[in-house]
Amino acid sequence: MDRLSPLFARSVPSARVFYSGNLCQISTFEAEAHVGHVHLMRRGTMSVIDRHGRASRVEEPSLLFFPQSSAHRLVPDGADGVDLVCASVDLGDEARGALISAMPEVLVIPLNQSSSLSPALDLLFQEAFDEKCGRQAALDLLMEYLLILLLRHLLDSSSVTTGILAALGDPRLSKAVTSMHDRPGHAWTLESLAETAGMSRARFANHFREVSGLTALDYLTAWRITVAKGLLKRGKPLKSIAPMVGYASAVALTRAFTHRVGMPPLAWLQAHTNQD
Repeated sequence: MDRLSPLFARSVPSARVFYSGNLCQISTFEAEAHVGHVHLMRRGTMSVIDRHGRASRVEEPSLLFFPQSSAHRLVPDGADGVDLVCASVDLGDEARGALISAMPEVLVIPLNQSSSLSPALDLLFQEAFDEKCGRQAALDLLMEYLLILLLRHLLDSSSVTTGILAALGDPRLSKAVTSMHDRPGHAWTLESLAETAGMSRARFANHFREVSGLTALDYLTAWRITVAKGLLKRGKPLKSIAPMVGYASAVALTRAFTHRVGMPPLAWLQAHTNQD
């Protein structure tokens, strides 16, 4: 079962590598809307200061993943600094909304703990520290591929223990969550979702809440509204969006959207357009 493709069918991950080399001084990263960061430390040691001023040390080659917009600082140790590759990343609207809301502010993964990342990391480091034609495009594409590998690793290793990413890592819940992602317009009920997961209604409802922190139907509504937002941004009219996300009419979608977001769909779209 492919647990990620239904998400990325609607929003494609993007990445931009903006630094590669030896970092010898404190570097500050500001919070930007919808922009996360990946830092790959190939050599050296450093401290990471989060937005609350809390410090943690990284003493071995590691991948640091800030899935959400979050201000932070990197403080290299010693005169030799650290060999580092830094990128801004965005999983895309739908995947971002589904996956990262319950993820930690930063995930630190030692590079020797995931063999599945190694081939992409080898290529990425080779491109980052060489000066070859097409280097920037190659780095960006490799970083986008690394994001997919990273999410696979998080699913398979159960590194994230709560939220929808944790539910996707659960052998039974993942069937129901993937079905919601794949078919948001289907007339899902708690009973049909439980049947998809191969569980009783009560067992499914309790287990879904325990693992994800949400009820299954609350998440279904949140996912439908997330998909509706993406379709609105692509210029689809409300009357055609409504059945695509499980609502009988534009009026019903507007009611659910307003309750969830705090404003009607077209007002949200106008506000989002103005922000952009």
